[in-house]
Amino acid sequence: MQFFCLRMGQSGSQLEKELASSLNEHYFGLVNFGNTCYCNSVLQALYYTMFRERVLVYKQQTKGGKKDSLLTALADLFHSIASQKRKVGTLAPKKFIQKLKRENEAFDNFQQQDAHEFFNYLINHIADILVEERKAQQSQTGQGSGGLRGSHSKAAAAAAAAAAAAAAANAGSGEGLTGDSTEQPSTFVHEIFQGTLTNETRCLNCENVRQKDENFLDLSVDIEQNSSLLSCLKCFSNLETMQHENKYFCEFCSSKQEATKRMKLKKLPLVLALHLKRFKFIEQMSRHVKVNSRVVFPLELSLSSTFDESNPERVYDLVSVVVHCGCGPNRGHYITIVKSHGLWLLFDDDIVEKIDPSHIEEFYGLGSDSPRSNDSGYLLFYQARDPSAPPQPTTAVPAASAASTATTTTATGSSTATTTAGNSGHSNQGSNSARPARGDRA
Repeated sequence: MQFFCLRMGQSGSQLEKELASSLNEHYFGLVNFGNTCYCNSVLQALYYTMFRERVLVYKQQTKGGKKDSLLTALADLFHSIASQKRKVGTLAPKKFIQKLKRENEAFDNFQQQDAHEFFNYLINHIADILVEERKAQQSQTGQGSGGLRGSHSKAAAAAAAAAAAAAAANAGSGEGLTGDSTEQPSTFVHEIFQGTLTNETRCLNCENVRQKDENFLDLSVDIEQNSSLLSCLKCFSNLETMQHENKYFCEFCSSKQEATKRMKLKKLPLVLALHLKRFKFIEQMSRHVKVNSRVVFPLELSLSSTFDESNPERVYDLVSVVVHCGCGPNRGHYITIVKSHGLWLLFDDDIVEKIDPSHIEEFYGLGSDSPRSNDSGYLLFYQARDPSAPPQPTTAVPAASAASTATTTTATGSSTATTTAGNSGHSNQGSNSARPARGDRA
């Protein structure tokens, strides 16, 4: 089979000439090993967020002192890109791909994988590595310490016990975190990506309200035709009535009662990772299909916390988008567009090209469901404009939305990312995309 590479823009050398000599940034495409565009696209998207700096700091702080892991492989790759003499070029992420396949056999095959599932696995796995390394370091410190350090360990244990007791008390009153939330891990993954949703349920009989916090690392968003990202996000705050066979068991009434429930954004993350649910399972067809709905995502996004007035708004800039190209979940390709130093660039595996911002609307999706090929935004990464400054008070975002859906998007605890309804297990091998065939398209 013959493969073609489309170069819509300039060559690497031409692009390098256009970049300012003072611009201290690198733009390197990644070699596709047959079916790894899902991986390349996510890595490029993450590289141009603040996540990169934390990974590079990790590498600097752990020179030769950590056993090989997916995180060390990622740190080596990011460092290799950042330390290149040239500003534009191509690298082969062979070590990272090999480590990924050894760590998770689900990626050790010749099928195309889902970019969201890979992103989900990657950040959670990195968080797990960081937590385990911290535990090992604390264990070594405890074994080799005495006197003041021993007293410090006892004090820390007492503080942890007190915090656990307080969290348990809050959980009893409906204010605790989901799952294993009495001991919340804190890694740079959580510092960057973790936000909090509050699930609020109000009994219509006794008017008592139960609140339950749920941490998330990314949000899976239901989409509708010809909608905007903001209108889709507002669906989190839409009021849903629980009635008939779906009544709510009220602990205060000790019986099932009609109730209302809504999801509110309590804490906004530094980098908001959004997954547009473009694949759904059709029972009549017994397969997944792509939702080609047109969803307009802005370059600037202002979000208000609908729960905590002390943290009412945060302004985000769109920094990267993972795009799914193709007309269905079983046939397609992934590319990435990123914003860096005022420039917009497109990464298509080993190809890097500059694009005009006006072309971003080409990745909103189609105006209506169509069998023709479609390049549409799948993962969106919004970064807080000034992460060091506290959000400024402003008018709250209205809860109602004309683009609301009946489905309630859920999020799990911080150790796992959001639930992907109707999107698990599909393959993206092959192509019917408008973009000419690449190495991972059958």
